Amino acid sequence: MRILILGGTSFIGRAIARALLGRGDVVALYHRGRTEPPELARAIHIHGDRADLPAHRPEIRRFRPDAVVDTYALTREDAAIAASVVPDGIPAIVLSSQDVYAAFDGFVSGEACAAVPLREDAPLRERRHLYRDDPPPGVPARYEKIDVEEGWSIRGATVLRLPMVYGPGDPQCREGFVLRRILAGRRAIPVGAGNLLWSRAHVEDVAAAVVAALGQPAARGTTINLAEPTTVSIRQWMQQIASAAEAQIDLVRVAEDALPPDLMLTKAHPQHVLVDTRLAEARLSWAPEPVEARVADSVRWHLEHRTPAPWTAADAAADDRALRRPHGVT
Repeated sequence: MRILILGGTSFIGRAIARALLGRGDVVALYHRGRTEPPELARAIHIHGDRADLPAHRPEIRRFRPDAVVDTYALTREDAAIAASVVPDGIPAIVLSSQDVYAAFDGFVSGEACAAVPLREDAPLRERRHLYRDDPPPGVPARYEKIDVEEGWSIRGATVLRLPMVYGPGDPQCREGFVLRRILAGRRAIPVGAGNLLWSRAHVEDVAAAVVAALGQPAARGTTINLAEPTTVSIRQWMQQIASAAEAQIDLVRVAEDALPPDLMLTKAHPQHVLVDTRLAEARLSWAPEPVEARVADSVRWHLEHRTPAPWTAADAAADDRALRRPHGVT
């Protein structure tokens, strides 16, 4: 197949491009040119900002794509521009997020508002633009994946709703809150209840799902949750990370108002963000690799590349203060 990827040179998009090239597809990457991964040298590279896509319509038409994968639409405008440029009638795969669900608002606000696991028809958030007031670096204030899904719906796109994605190349280093303490020689780690169930998936399994969706006509126009079929709690995940790093840690329950900021994920959460993956299994015949192997793969990569944030004296002092505030002691 001839596949046009919008994005495709960092983390999830890079893994998708690598998988498609590996199976022999002809791949064109439309991106800003800020990164040029050597393993993607065989791809055709078209450089430009998302807003400039219409100016590159002739190049895209000359490429004659059989399908398009949009890895980095963040706003309604992003989706509308892309949907207006790609040729009519070709399949489109769009990466969305499970933050579209009302449950995610409950997770942020600390209120239980939705039953889990979440099927694809679960209620969506009523509040739009999650980061309007305080957008993270690189995220526009108008970020909204609900808008992205609606913008691509006119083209009958397949929407893949992603969970917390981890693995080699993850710029967020999802395991970093544990690994940075292990690298600093910390054995006792203060935690809260650690009960949160938050669906996760390894980046290579996400890439495999995109490849599967491209080959499944029955998936066109559908919305599909992606996630590992079993999800352990945050506390259990921390133990998996430590085991993969061959480290012994003691998770010490402390007063939750004493937790350092990077450990707030371990506090008691009344609303889980856990999804039902049966549709992905049925429509895509998608079966992620065993979780333990995937966690080990990710941890090895992050340790080799030293990606966790550096440990500081202020971090040590914050952990020590929390450890002096055991749970249930006033």
